[in-house]
Amino acid sequence: MPKNSQKVYLDYAATTPTDSEVLAKIRPFFKTKFGNAMSFHQFGQEAMVAVDNARYTASEFLNCEEREVVFTSGATESNNTVLKGIVDWYWSEYHKIPHIIISKIEHDCVLESAEYLKKKKLAQVSYVNVSKEGILKIPELKKNIKPNTVLISVMYVNNEIGTIQPIAEIGKFLKQENKKRTKKIYLHSDAVQAINFLNCQVDYLKVDYLSLSGHKIYGPKGVGALYSSRKAPRVVLMHGGHQEDGKRAGTHNITGIVGLGAALEKALKQNFVKRGREYEYRQGVEFERLEKLRNYMIDKILTEVDKVYLNGSRCFRTPNNVNFTFKNIEGESILLALDLAGIAASTGSACSSGSLEPSHVIMAIGQKAEMAHGSVRFTLGKHTKKADIDYTVKVLVRVVNKLRKISPYKR
Repeated sequence: MPKNSQKVYLDYAATTPTDSEVLAKIRPFFKTKFGNAMSFHQFGQEAMVAVDNARYTASEFLNCEEREVVFTSGATESNNTVLKGIVDWYWSEYHKIPHIIISKIEHDCVLESAEYLKKKKLAQVSYVNVSKEGILKIPELKKNIKPNTVLISVMYVNNEIGTIQPIAEIGKFLKQENKKRTKKIYLHSDAVQAINFLNCQVDYLKVDYLSLSGHKIYGPKGVGALYSSRKAPRVVLMHGGHQEDGKRAGTHNITGIVGLGAALEKALKQNFVKRGREYEYRQGVEFERLEKLRNYMIDKILTEVDKVYLNGSRCFRTPNNVNFTFKNIEGESILLALDLAGIAASTGSACSSGSLEPSHVIMAIGQKAEMAHGSVRFTLGKHTKKADIDYTVKVLVRVVNKLRKISPYKR
């Protein structure tokens, strides 16, 4: 490990540090409140109360019924549950092959789940293109709808380039479309990168399923939740127990669930104002602070570095995401050099960091493979300061100039 006095963490989209208040609420459940929530004695009931409290907070945040919140191990499990569960339900209901629609820039857990279903001949799959700014093409989505379409799955915010997808618009369209159909189309959104910043109330988005994760919002790792509307098909992936009303078997991760609830409570206070009995979404102070830092970083890089391209929309993106392609340089080389200077960033999603393949997201917005290899993602968080941005860009300029001098690509 290089000895560097300055450390800058700009990979908040990969994971976040657990908030100190969240950690304080978790601690008792490791040692003194350690009961199994399914046990009838006081230790178990104390744990179940904690689960119920977290479920209530999640339902407040999502503006849904408590029974519609299912705790999982994270968004990957939630996404797998929806895609595989709805296909299983369709086969049992209609005894025919279903059709699902996803975007080309979904997280790998959605893409690979869809590919699995396709290879096993369990479902037909359509992949919808995005614009050069990374926004889903709704007219193309509409054209892909078939009589046997059962699910549309589109992420709320792309994890690599931060673009915000028009989920509410899709939801509104489907509400009208389903009035004409005998077999309803259900809408799912992976909202992992949206929870800290955007309105995720399910009635606003008009989704039937929504996935979220704890460790992206200053909560613990290994826990997530799935909103599953009581009006939508019951989807189950994990069998073998009666936990979560039979929707997700396995001993409750009490510490994780308590932490997720605490993190969602902080997000609720940060992003919503209570009006009577309802919560109204607002663009909070932290959103505005990060947006200013993000714009400052984007402008500074565009000014001080040659041959760089901003990936994703300048306007329709989360306030913490900065993603650039640096021409004629490998993104991994930039990351290694930044790491030696104490700066943490990434080339895409953390889940695909072990792959040598170019980012499917960068390719989907129209860049060639050699350009896609030069993409770097910086994601800001609550501990990011202006001085961190200044230091990062200063190092980045030096790194890019040095790497271009030794690069075999001179065009």
